[in-house]
Amino acid sequence: MFLRKGKYSGIIAPISYIIDLLIINLFAFLLPINLVEIILFHSYISLAWIVIALIIKFYVIYRYTKVTYILILLFRQFFFYFLILYAFIGFFKQPNMSRLALAKYAVFVFLAISAIKFISYFLLLKYRRKIKGNTRNVVVIGKNKKTEQLIRVFNERSEYGYEFVRQFCPRESDFDIRACFLYIVDQNVDEIYCSVSELRNEELSEFIDFADNNLKTLKFLPDNKNIFSKKLKFEYYDYLPILSLRDIPLHNPINALLKRTFDIVFSLIVVFGLLIWIAPILALIIMLESKGPVFFVQKRTGFDNNEFTCFKFRSMTLNPTSDLKQAGKNDMRVTQIGKFLRRTSIDELPQFYNVLFGNMSVVGPRPHMIKHTDEYASRVNKYMLRHFVKPGITGLAQVRGYRGEIEKDSDIQNRIKFDIFYVENWSFFLDLKIIIQTILIGISGDEKAY
Repeated sequence: MFLRKGKYSGIIAPISYIIDLLIINLFAFLLPINLVEIILFHSYISLAWIVIALIIKFYVIYRYTKVTYILILLFRQFFFYFLILYAFIGFFKQPNMSRLALAKYAVFVFLAISAIKFISYFLLLKYRRKIKGNTRNVVVIGKNKKTEQLIRVFNERSEYGYEFVRQFCPRESDFDIRACFLYIVDQNVDEIYCSVSELRNEELSEFIDFADNNLKTLKFLPDNKNIFSKKLKFEYYDYLPILSLRDIPLHNPINALLKRTFDIVFSLIVVFGLLIWIAPILALIIMLESKGPVFFVQKRTGFDNNEFTCFKFRSMTLNPTSDLKQAGKNDMRVTQIGKFLRRTSIDELPQFYNVLFGNMSVVGPRPHMIKHTDEYASRVNKYMLRHFVKPGITGLAQVRGYRGEIEKDSDIQNRIKFDIFYVENWSFFLDLKIIIQTILIGISGDEKAY
């Protein structure tokens, strides 16, 4: 029911979807609507509910959303749902269906879903207020009438779940922006709220770069300064306008659920349709050619900068530099079968187990070795933005020619450019396009696959 803004709230929207779908189908089953095409009707109302909810953003409710907005969402959802519900009679020629029973069904569903939506909304508010759960640590940059008003909102509206930590004043003589950044990192601050009127343009740029490189959410109290170089989004905390700099599509739990569902289905098809028979054959060939394990296991950096264990078929002889040095052209460490595996990307197939475990996605920025993450984070601006989503087996940068060895600075810079574009512009169809391009490249071969 709520957009992902805290550690646990991302699961609420998918659960709400499931509960609501159960309600609309349960009432249709229990009430005497005189159904003839039972499976068709249940499929019809379920699909209609999902499509309408996606269009009007029925499940996109923020921690600062007002009750009146929820009422508006409910009436919008059910207005279109009722229209589509009654259209079933004429569209599928069902004259025996009871229109009165259908009206009763619609009222019961409206009351049940409205009750559950408000109960869950108020329980979550109480959970934040009383138990201090699902909270976000915040700092405020600036000291003026607007920032004081914002701090009062944080302190007085505890149901929003914002834990005010500290206020910094850029106009004070002892203000040190570096010390401010260190404090934000040390205190595990989640969100930064800047009064733009108190910051110089150079300081604004530094805050934007810092937030991007450290996975912090940056928002502004708006004024007339020139900060509109990006697409900004207005939000209201109580009645105070706030500008949000970046919107990540996969932080919407509905998008995340769609992507996760596809990941699981696609991975199961690959595991049981391909890996289950090709893995034993490759294991035998790998062990016959060189000593060592079948799988190459390595720690890499994943979602939210967390480390995870990444799996591959071993394509190199055992060597002490596997965790430090990327494979290069004509690399003597690569075995004969390893050359084939790497050229066709078959060595990456075990990562579908990573997808099933939830560490990776089918499509996303490629995960880097821990050493390279530490190195590039300090060298490449906005590098850490790629960790706002799960890493992928394939990605936009890879199908655009930026895979494999990093030979010069432009290689990693262009790779990050495509990774950031993917993070900020994700869509399900973009994932499908990348998967198709990956398969075509795998068949034709990639000159950087060595």
